[in-house]
Amino acid sequence: MTLSANVSSTLRTLPMPTGAYVGDVMPHLRAALDGHGPAWLPIPSSDRREAQRLSGALRPGEPIEADVALVVTTSGTTGVPKGAMLGAEALRASGEATHERIGGPGQWLLALPTHHIAGVQVLLRSILAGTEPAVLDVSGGFLPRGLASAVAGMTGERRYTALVPTQLIKALEEPVAADALAQLDAVLIGGAPTPQPVLDRAREAGITVVRTYGMSETCGGCVYDGVPLTGAKVKIEDGRVMLGGAMLAKGYRGLPEHPAFAEPGWFRTDDAGTFEDGVLSISGRLDEAIMTGGLLVIPQVVEAVLATHPAISECVVLGLPDDRLGQRVAVAVVPAPGATVTLDELRDHVVAELDPIAAPRELAILEELPLRGPGKPDRVALRAQMIADGADLLD
Repeated sequence: MTLSANVSSTLRTLPMPTGAYVGDVMPHLRAALDGHGPAWLPIPSSDRREAQRLSGALRPGEPIEADVALVVTTSGTTGVPKGAMLGAEALRASGEATHERIGGPGQWLLALPTHHIAGVQVLLRSILAGTEPAVLDVSGGFLPRGLASAVAGMTGERRYTALVPTQLIKALEEPVAADALAQLDAVLIGGAPTPQPVLDRAREAGITVVRTYGMSETCGGCVYDGVPLTGAKVKIEDGRVMLGGAMLAKGYRGLPEHPAFAEPGWFRTDDAGTFEDGVLSISGRLDEAIMTGGLLVIPQVVEAVLATHPAISECVVLGLPDDRLGQRVAVAVVPAPGATVTLDELRDHVVAELDPIAAPRELAILEELPLRGPGKPDRVALRAQMIADGADLLD
């Protein structure tokens, strides 16, 4: 991808507010969706340091391809942000396919930061639906009790929202919040894997949960409950998930030869999975696999088993340096309210389902998990924290 005669636009920053001021950016997003505006780089209006970091990496004020509507940053594991270049046609295809899948256009509740793809998409879907979004201000953090008044104020014939798993977990701990979510026609959950016990609890509470899979490079979720949306394509190459279709980004800003877009029409994810009978299953991140004692452990497989332990609210499994094993399996746990947990009982819980090599050898107890992006555990920060602090370690 090279800049040529196709260049007739300049990338501009679009400070994205939260709360009552969200309406200020809607005209700009409407123009972007119509393909009539400049290319916008959404940045947080309330976080100057992050806004400067994104601007420094993605160079607003410089030329960009004319058919780019938005440059949305990824929340990848590297320290350097990448910007997915999204065209108006891709954004419209994503929103229209979403509405088709969940029962038609409706009113959306915004409960996510607006400079990430999930938050931007709530606003874009509202524009496509011709409705005004309801807004839950999360600038000071997500307060689940606020869901009740936010949902009560919605007037659409169909009502939707999008959350990340940590928000759903908090909402399930507040009966008023869970009841509010149960009134909605669909609650899209994405940004990170959702433990099966959490999904089960949500559905028992009457919440219509829709699991979404996708990323900034695909205009957000393009696979719902394992099934690709209309216009989305999935294939598996050597165990790796590849995504393509109408929602695909045009590439990364300033990185024309990036290997993730090396195959025309496809995005090479870092996820391992299978695609059988039209249903996609994700088994874990290829770049997060743990090599311990010469054997490979996929953290998400272990996390799925640990999530069934009644004392665990949230957990993250990762590999830490080990002189003997190369890496040792470690786990950081946020206990369920009032619960306690020990390393020995967690190991027993894992061994009952998986090979003993997958059982954690180190445990850290946390009040909350460090996050990056919209609800994703920050494994880099967590790994550094556990190495620095030490933890309950198996001899």
